[in-house]
Amino acid sequence: MTTRVSRRQVEELTVQLGQEMFERMESSRPSIFRAERWQELGLQQCMKNEWLKVQAFRFIDVLPTVGRNQPELARHMREYFVRPDLAHTADGHDDPRRAQRAALAELDGGSAQERLVRLAAKVMEFERLDSILPRLLCWLAWNGSLRMAGTFIAGSDPEQAERAIRRLRDERLAFTIDVLGEAALSRKEADAYHQTYLKLITELPRHAAAWPKVPLCDEGDGEPIPRVNVSVKLTSIHPGLDPIAPERGKAVAKDLLRPLLREAMSAGVHIHIDMEHYAIKDLTLDICREIFMEDEFRDYPHFGLVLQAYLKDGDQDARDIVEWAKRRGTPVWVRLVKGAYWDSETVWSQSAGWPCPVWKQKWQSDACFERMTRTLLENWRHTPGAFASHNIRSLACAMAYKRLLDIPARAFELQMLYGMGDPIKRAGVEMGERCRIYTPYGELLPGMAYLIRRLLENTANEGFLRQTCDDAPRERLLLSPEKLGAAVPPPVEPITRKYEFEEPIMDPFENTPNTDFAHEEARRSMQAGLANARSEIGREYPLIIGGQRVTTGQWFDSLSPSRPSEVVGKIARADADSVEQAVAAAADALKSWRRTPPRERAEYVLRVAELMREHRFDLAGVEVFECAKPWRDADGDVSEAIDYCEYYAKEMIRMADHVRRRDIAGETNEYIYTPRGVVAVISPWNFPLAILTGLAAASVVTGNTVVMKPASPAAVTAFKLVELFEGAGLPPGVLNYLPGPGGEVGDQLVKHPGVALIVFTGSTEVGR
Repeated sequence: MTTRVSRRQVEELTVQLGQEMFERMESSRPSIFRAERWQELGLQQCMKNEWLKVQAFRFIDVLPTVGRNQPELARHMREYFVRPDLAHTADGHDDPRRAQRAALAELDGGSAQERLVRLAAKVMEFERLDSILPRLLCWLAWNGSLRMAGTFIAGSDPEQAERAIRRLRDERLAFTIDVLGEAALSRKEADAYHQTYLKLITELPRHAAAWPKVPLCDEGDGEPIPRVNVSVKLTSIHPGLDPIAPERGKAVAKDLLRPLLREAMSAGVHIHIDMEHYAIKDLTLDICREIFMEDEFRDYPHFGLVLQAYLKDGDQDARDIVEWAKRRGTPVWVRLVKGAYWDSETVWSQSAGWPCPVWKQKWQSDACFERMTRTLLENWRHTPGAFASHNIRSLACAMAYKRLLDIPARAFELQMLYGMGDPIKRAGVEMGERCRIYTPYGELLPGMAYLIRRLLENTANEGFLRQTCDDAPRERLLLSPEKLGAAVPPPVEPITRKYEFEEPIMDPFENTPNTDFAHEEARRSMQAGLANARSEIGREYPLIIGGQRVTTGQWFDSLSPSRPSEVVGKIARADADSVEQAVAAAADALKSWRRTPPRERAEYVLRVAELMREHRFDLAGVEVFECAKPWRDADGDVSEAIDYCEYYAKEMIRMADHVRRRDIAGETNEYIYTPRGVVAVISPWNFPLAILTGLAAASVVTGNTVVMKPASPAAVTAFKLVELFEGAGLPPGVLNYLPGPGGEVGDQLVKHPGVALIVFTGSTEVGR
């Protein structure tokens, strides 16, 4: 039966434990004679100076590309650290030496680190890049960066890793090895990662057998705990892991995981499946749930997965995992983290026009962390918890639940990052908690991306480490996230500067978001669209002239590029007579259509956009079959077609509502738009819906009538577009469908005297 505790109890004990942790941190600060202390001070200075932090991180980020190339190192140092307000040719001196002396005289104020950077900036600006001082600075920068990377990365081979692990164990700290690298781009690269995992899983236990026993790390309540703990990223072993093909992705990932899990079980190693970016979150959880339920692995208690509290899905994910773990019967460890991709997830969602999956404010992630902590620890028999954070409030909250719920040591631990927050780790150990260190393993320079991500994550203005080094009051740092959130003003929306023009450039316009196939509902919709498209395979498609279905007795096949024997549709082939009929029908419809008010014409096109939204997966499905478009490309083509309809419709309304007047004495001048006449629209196959829609919508909305000659390999897609215009109520004859050979139908349309305008793409005779 689950023990229940009140929020008041949790809050009081959380603050008490947080205060104790702060006091122990103060008493365990490293000596000034240890390099650790100086690195901590350097990082604090970096946190306090935003410009220095950004420039240093940018410089470190490019080091793997620059390498030991001294001229390139010098050039990058000059570029990143010489800024106009810190170093310049003072007062227009012609003599570089005099200019340097004048500039150096400005080096007063700021921290010692800032003074050093300013001095380096002056040297890099005024000295030749191949002279002694710049070369020395480059050497110092290179080796300093490697030393910093070595502080955050445990090693690049098992021997180095073991030395780092032994140092951790000397401090009574456990570890989990994190192999640097994710999102492998090739099978060869993924195979190398797979071999690295196998090597660690098989070799480290042999070393571990000789390690002196550390009770806090190696056992809980008298029960042994695996000494070797390895974290696995799925994208590093499976380069094709993609939610758009979940079943295939799961099958391959599980095939690759099974050898690792078998070796781990044989050697008594703990395996933890890491969580990565949001797009594969559900896929990763599905893989864990399915493989850990297999008979071969179901009874092993040393497997784990990760949940992220910065996701709005966090609470539901925790509840779902608890219910699944109950069905499994054997406990599954859950590492609870805040999340390492907040900036990326925010930018990705904004750029794609998708709902943001992460909480917008830091306190919301912290509050979700505490709620998920409670969910997991109230069910500790099924989901023993590892609580990963450098936020003392979050750690103290987890420890409070542990004490109040009387959770045994074997089912609880704290986790932190290698090379960061060492006083917090020591305080946790002194308080009797098992602290496991997330220990990166891999080459130093390729690991720079990891290093930058961790530095950015832990020096962010709202981050706990940043606030701690800014000497924020303990009472504030230990406030509940909800109270802290109530005291934090809502984020300020960016100010959009408004410019005044004689007339507005355009009405507000937002691109239609593409579909996020990370969601199962979207994948089901696409599968339904594919099923609808398949049900019409082999259908006949007539010409459409003046609103009437017309056949000529001649047909051609639209074949699937991916299955050349499959006839997607049998297309009526236009001839010379049908061209004449279509141009005549368009000319007849032009008489009334050109007099239709612009706003009314725009409404027709806007209705087409709405119908496209309603049938977007049916349209994308047709493109998959007829043009061999991958899902995302087909869906993106539909999005672009919707954008064309909405953009041109809104622009037509704007232009019609803003008649230009240029009156002068004795003259009244108006500038207005009028239709040209019958338009021949000739479209390519590569963007079968988007380009065709753009050409047709622009022509129709401006009061012209259209004879459409689509590319023969995309004739079915073009027919579907004409059906949408008909569904929107477009009058007969305004849009006519005339597929056929370009050398015949296209040539006759281009030369036809009744055609006033030709719009097309793909010409190889530019300028003729």
